[in-house]
Amino acid sequence: MLSDGGRRPFLTAAWQNLVMLSWAIDPGVLAPRVPAGTTLDLCDGRALVSVVGFRFVGTRVLGVRVPGHADFDEVNLRFYVRRPTPAGEVRRGVVFVRELVPRAAITWLARWAYGEPYRTLPMRSAVSGGPGRRRLTYEWRRDGDWEGLTATAAGEPRVPPPGSPEAFITQHHWGYGRRRDGATLEYEVEHVPWRVWVTEAAGLRADVAALYGAEFAPALCAPPVSTLVADGSPVTVFRPRRLTDAGRHG
Repeated sequence: MLSDGGRRPFLTAAWQNLVMLSWAIDPGVLAPRVPAGTTLDLCDGRALVSVVGFRFVGTRVLGVRVPGHADFDEVNLRFYVRRPTPAGEVRRGVVFVRELVPRAAITWLARWAYGEPYRTLPMRSAVSGGPGRRRLTYEWRRDGDWEGLTATAAGEPRVPPPGSPEAFITQHHWGYGRRRDGATLEYEVEHVPWRVWVTEAAGLRADVAALYGAEFAPALCAPPVSTLVADGSPVTVFRPRRLTDAGRHG
């Protein structure tokens, strides 16, 4: 069951120019972070983590556009879970390990409303090139040094076919988080299927152990198993709801 709250929009925005780099990881690394009531969602038998950089544009919270906080970058580390509902539906979602943004007010709001692990750092991004070949960069400054992720998109974009690894990474439409008391929050993220590009020369440049934890270093310091650039779309993030049927996860 879900506690009262209803399906009410909390945030609307456009998410644009997504860089999505994914790695296979030992499921044991993720197991302690899996919220109650969910289980790991595997892609072709593998647990994945993804570092995703993108641009928020035209953000409104409860219908209100806040000056200075409507357009900004985010970079997050996430993994994938699924939750079978009592009605028989399987909801496929993401859990965030770390989310970076450049505004302290955004960090405060996300922690307060969703309990998400946001961190505020100076950030910058750039998109260069033309329609046939574009280079995208997202960077953040930590301990005086700039770190970042990059990818070059080439060719024409396409909507990935159902069941493909690209669809797996881009089409999880629920978010899950764990409160300090152990309760699980669930919220819906609504958007159309994104088109994706073939990528070239994609990579992550960061002190992974210092940024995300030493347990993530073996995976994220290896070559990624998937590198995507997605065009994005308008997005609606609905208010979180506390799960009251979340027993022990498997």
